[in-house]
Amino acid sequence: MRYAYCINAADDFNAVVDLACEAEQAGWDGFFIPDGLAIEVPNAGPFPLFDPWVLLGAMAARTSRIRIGTMITPVPRRRPWKLARECVTVDHLSRGRLIFSAGLGAAEDDAGFHKVGEAMDLPTRAERLDEGLAVIDGLWKGTPLAFSGRHFRVDGMAMAPLPVQKPRIPVWVVAVWPKPKSLRRILAWDGVISQKYKSYGPLAPDEIRRLRDYVAEHRPGLNSFDIITGGSTSKGKGNVVKPYSDAGATWWVESDMSAGTVQKCFDRVRAGPPA
Repeated sequence: MRYAYCINAADDFNAVVDLACEAEQAGWDGFFIPDGLAIEVPNAGPFPLFDPWVLLGAMAARTSRIRIGTMITPVPRRRPWKLARECVTVDHLSRGRLIFSAGLGAAEDDAGFHKVGEAMDLPTRAERLDEGLAVIDGLWKGTPLAFSGRHFRVDGMAMAPLPVQKPRIPVWVVAVWPKPKSLRRILAWDGVISQKYKSYGPLAPDEIRRLRDYVAEHRPGLNSFDIITGGSTSKGKGNVVKPYSDAGATWWVESDMSAGTVQKCFDRVRAGPPA
C-alpha cells in the first residue's frame, strides 16, 4: 500500500507548494490537488481553486521523490491535445513523477460549467471522456495520430517530446461500482479510482475485493494496475487501512473535506501517512 494526501481547497498557492514539500519530508508517497472551474458546496460557497497545471509545475520544481497529480481532471471539460501537452510538460519537470487522474468531473462543478454553456448530460460527457483519453494516449506515442470521433478529431498530429515515463504516464480513471459501463472503461488504463454508486464515499473492503477480482478476470497484468481508495485517518491508524490493503487496494488517498483551507492541513501532513 502506498499513501497520498489530497488537498480539497487551495486558498494559498505558495502554501500548497510548501505542503507538498512537507508531505515528501513526512514520508507520503503522493500528493494530489483538485482540478475544477467553479465548485460550489451548499452553505459553504465556492471552493478556492488555482490552475492545477501551474500549481503542479511549482510542486514538481520543489520536490524530488513524491508522486504528484490531480484528483481529478474532468477530461470532458478539456481539450485533450492541450491536456496531453500539459501532462508531458509536468512529467518532464518532475522527472517522471506525474500520475494523471481522469473522470467526468465533480457534480458540484456542473454549476460553473453550465454557466459557460458546456454539455451537461452524462452520456455526452462519458463519450467525451472516452474520446479524450484515446486522443491523449495517442498523442503521447509521438507518431502522427489520426482520430475521428463524435466530439474530437485529430488529422495526423504528432507531438514531441515523449513522456519521461514508459510506456506512458500512468492514467487512473474513476469507476462507479458496480456500473458495468463504468467498469469496462478502466480496463484499458493503469488504475481505478473507486467510487460508490450515487455517493462519493469509498467502497467497503469487500467491494474493493470484488473490484480487484473483476479487474483480474478481464484485464491481463493485474500486478501493474492500481486500485485507489481512501478516507480520513490520523497518524498510525494502520488498522483502518489494513482491510483495504488486504482486499487488494494499492493506494490510500488521505482526504478530509472538513480540513478547510491549506493551513489547516499542515498538522495532518506532518504527522505522516496512517501506516
